[in-house]
Amino acid sequence: MKVELKIDGSDIPLSGFPQEILGNVVASMAETLHGVDPNWREITIKVDR
Repeated sequence: MKVELKIDGSDIPLSGFPQEILGNVVASMAETLHGVDPNWREITIKVDR
């Protein structure tokens, strides 16, 4: 699993461990939602404040 993080357009580099944690948390949350195909290929989350 590859995870990319951008804040205000700037790429935030993530080593393997943070990628794994963030990816697993997001994937687990999404997979519990009704209607999400368990064979998903990409999840996109955008947060504006």
